Amino acid sequence: MHVKAKTVAFGGLLLALSVVFMALGSIIETSTLFLLAAASYFVGIVIREFGLKTGLAFYLAAVLLGFITAPNKFYVITFTAMGFYILGIETVWKWLEKRHEMNRRHTVFWISKYVIFNIVYIPIVFVFRDMLFSQAVSGGVLAGVLIGGQIALFIYDRAYDYVQAHVWGKIRGRMMG
Repeated sequence: MHVKAKTVAFGGLLLALSVVFMALGSIIETSTLFLLAAASYFVGIVIREFGLKTGLAFYLAAVLLGFITAPNKFYVITFTAMGFYILGIETVWKWLEKRHEMNRRHTVFWISKYVIFNIVYIPIVFVFRDMLFSQAVSGGVLAGVLIGGQIALFIYDRAYDYVQAHVWGKIRGRMMG
């Protein structure tokens, strides 16, 4: 397989930024989710620039390096979930791009986003319940957490779309040109 030097250099730069953002999440506690989201957005940038295979390699490398270098492994697990979501939706998007004859592709894409998110989110809420909550919680509180996750996904996804369209769109010409 022939890999261009520019791809490797740019991927390495984004990989370093992802790991730094994961580590900074442990230091700047008030911005942890923002930094982890930003780190996961790099997965999408690599996928859109270089394809799914390179994006998957980037994602796996970021997770591995995060576990090696980041002081708080729980934040690396959070990054892993966020990056998996980005990897999943970008894979669905690439698949839907090839299906021009399919009706309601936009609806299928939105449903896929929530399915991918909930495949990760719901088991985390139930398996790590004791870690997430300091005491036993009622069913109503648990339902609120699950609904709150859906709202958080909507915000996270909108921010990802904004970063891809506006922020990366402006930087891309300077970086990739």
